[in-house]
Amino acid sequence: MYKTILLAVDLTAESSWRKALPVAIAQCEAFGARLHILNVVPDVSDLMVSQYFPHGYEDKIVAEATKELTAFATTHVPAAVPTETDVAHGTIYEEIIQAADRVDADLIVMAAHRPELSDYLLGPNASRVIRHCSRSVLVVRE
Repeated sequence: MYKTILLAVDLTAESSWRKALPVAIAQCEAFGARLHILNVVPDVSDLMVSQYFPHGYEDKIVAEATKELTAFATTHVPAAVPTETDVAHGTIYEEIIQAADRVDADLIVMAAHRPELSDYLLGPNASRVIRHCSRSVLVVRE
């Protein structure tokens, strides 16, 4: 049923993968699917705080995140599950949707936390992906 499963993680928040990763691995094992793990580095270039970061800061962060994501996959994903990693840079929910299109993901797996009042006003990334993506999304609750 699934050939490619995209798992969106935030390496700075274990809650983004602690329960979602085992679910994604189980789906890959059940269907013989390839796991594509994505970490998105938020874009700060348009924010007022960007003036406080040194030139080339975002490139350095993306390079570091790439190394960390590779190590994460090596440590947490069984060798029998074909795995690819990718670090994107930009608006989180948009980058997840674009990555799903790029890798032709049949399923996106994401973690979600309990909603707070601010989530209803601004919308968390999981709900934005669900609303704007034409692909199936499996949300794993913390």
